[in-house]
Amino acid sequence: MRVLVAEDDESLRDVLRRGLEQAGYVVDAVEDGALALDYLAMCSYEVAVLDWRLPGASGLEVVTRLRRRGSRLPVLMLTARDRTADRVAGLDAGADDYLVKPFDFDELLARLRALLRRPADARPPRLSVGDLSFDPATREVLVSGNPRSLTPTEIAILELLMRRSPAAVSRRSIAMSAWDDEADALGSNTIEVHVARLRSKLSGSRARIETVRGTGYRLLAS
Repeated sequence: MRVLVAEDDESLRDVLRRGLEQAGYVVDAVEDGALALDYLAMCSYEVAVLDWRLPGASGLEVVTRLRRRGSRLPVLMLTARDRTADRVAGLDAGADDYLVKPFDFDELLARLRALLRRPADARPPRLSVGDLSFDPATREVLVSGNPRSLTPTEIAILELLMRRSPAAVSRRSIAMSAWDDEADALGSNTIEVHVARLRSKLSGSRARIETVRGTGYRLLAS
């Protein structure tokens, strides 16, 4: 499960990141709302944890923009605001749950588990390009109905390419989506190696990964 955490308090952000990783989540942690919106546009998440008071764009603005885009991503709002009017404002903006600081971490985990227990019809739709398909809920990759075994990094790259297809995706976007430290991937041939392996594992598919010189890659149906 991949979760986005947006919290401007560095110490709390680190606590949330470490705690969620220990609980088995893959975590992207950012310090402002504008960056949170960038990550939400580039990556696929199962749930988001947003602080209300964020620089760049408040948590309230982030969830409002998400809902305007039609996203049904579960959102847990964190805030020091404990007035009823504030809770109502957050929920009306589109937040699914609300946790007032300070909070017990076990309660946060329980609330996330509750948000993730959504009905099947609320799950994101299966992605398809040619005879290649991907289920964001189960992380299953199929070629002509037959499963292909991919690593988590390969799945992250493939999902981004499928969501953007047929548009080109920059190497930086791929690095941000598939690696915790994008600099490690951008400063070497790591992305090229993983894309080559992904192409090999998808051999026989009518979907192909094309190199776009000076930019990155794109996924096209043959």
